[in-house]
Parts: sequence; structure tokens; C-alpha cells
Amino acid sequence: MEATVKITAAQVNELRKQTGAGMMDCKKALVEAEGDFEKAVEVLRKQGQKVAAKRSDRDAAEGIVLGKTNGNKAVLFNLSCETDFVAKTDDFVAFANGLIDLIFANGISTLEQLLGSSYNGKSVSEAITELTGKTGEKIEVSGLEVIEAETVVAYNHPGNRVGTIVGLNKGGFEEMAKDVAMQAAAMAPIALNKESVSDEVIAKEIEIGKDLAIQEGKPADMAEKIAQGRLGKFFKENTLLEQAFIKDNKLSVAQYLKTGDPELTVTAFKRFGLGS
Repeated sequence: MEATVKITAAQVNELRKQTGAGMMDCKKALVEAEGDFEKAVEVLRKQGQKVAAKRSDRDAAEGIVLGKTNGNKAVLFNLSCETDFVAKTDDFVAFANGLIDLIFANGISTLEQLLGSSYNGKSVSEAITELTGKTGEKIEVSGLEVIEAETVVAYNHPGNRVGTIVGLNKGGFEEMAKDVAMQAAAMAPIALNKESVSDEVIAKEIEIGKDLAIQEGKPADMAEKIAQGRLGKFFKENTLLEQAFIKDNKLSVAQYLKTGDPELTVTAFKRFGLGS
């Protein structure tokens, strides 16, 4: 159907500046809206919703991981997309930083709260849909974690593909906390300590240990003890406080913290890694 009004290049350019959509998409939207600017914006948003639905089964394994602190609060945030190309664009990075600032400003602690919050006159959910339409990729918030503690630090590994936040039970230990955050980024512990490891994981490790012992020819009545011994090694390799400290492997992370204060320990940590 022919447009009933003439669409000017200036109109197309204005719509493009506001929405970030491509020139041809903007022109088509204005034609469909018969020159009504607000309706054209809505047309583009609906196009974005269609893209989001079409891309819902795609893997969003790229993106950006950001950790930031403000006072005694640390936030770890992961905004995902499909390609490294989109992850490095100014719009994507600015949007991720804008959302993490919104989290601090509004005291947000859950993904549900974030998606329903207002961002530049629209909900965060709607803003994500618009960015999906603009980039042509599935975009989603893949992770949001908040820690409050006496000392908090955030560590962003170069490239923003891995990030961690750490909380300590006493104030004034930022450097030690940063060391622990770097440890968590490098060694990817599954839990804070052995008490934090789920019963399901422990049962699985014991079963694996038993099977290995029997395969090695050990008597069945000894397999349980051997499995328990291997479980201790598993804890030392996979829980943050029991891991060997990467800057001095003669110490565990727990022992390293006690060199700063006998009662110093980690209250919580969170780690995100793209594709993991």
C-alpha cells in the first residue's frame, strides 16, 4: 500500500537517532504509521518484540560481566547477548552500566525487581526488547547478585568475561578482599566452604570415589573410607576458603585471611563467567 504522506529524510533520521534502528527499518515504520512519529516508534518496538520471540531459543553465551561496589554493597551483573561483536558495542556496554547504576539507585536485589523497574521512561523489560530489536540478537539479564558486608570488593577480569564480588566480616581489608576476589575468578570455587556444598554434590562425589576405588582393585569394604578421603581433596580444590591461596600455596585462603586478623573470614562471594 502506498504511503498517504510523504516521508522525509529528516523524519527518518530523527527516528533513527531516537531508536537506534536502521535507516530502512525507520523508513518502513514511518510509512506504516503514515508519518505519525509516536506510532512509528511503537511499530519499531513491536518489531523488537517479534525479534525477541524469534530469538528466544538462541544461546546468549556472550555479553558482559560487571561487578561494582557502593559503600558496603557489591553488585555482580551479567547482561548476555549472542555475539562478541554486539557485546563490545557502545550501546550494549552503556546499557549494562546503566542497569547496574539503576540497581544501586533503587536498592534492587532480584531480577524480578530489575525487570519491572523504570529505565528512561520505560520498564527495563521493554528496554531490553528494544535493544533486542536494534541488535537483532537475543539479549537477557543472565545474572544478578548482591552482597552486603563490612568490606566488599568487586573484581572484573580484563575483557569483562569473568567477574566476582566478595564480602568480608570486618571493615578495612579491601586489599585482602581483592586477593580473594581474584582467587574466586581464577579458581572458580563451587562453594564458600565444605558446609556450603550441597548434599547432592557430596553424595555424587562419594559415589564416584567408591567406583574409582573398586576399579583400582580396592576391597569393597575399604571403598567408603577411600571415597571419604577423596572427598576431603575435593573440598580443598573446590571450596573457596579451603583452596590453596594462589599467591602463596602454602596457605589456604582461610589461613591467608587470618594473617590480617584472626577472626577475618569471607561472608559471601559470587562469580559469573560467560558461557558457564
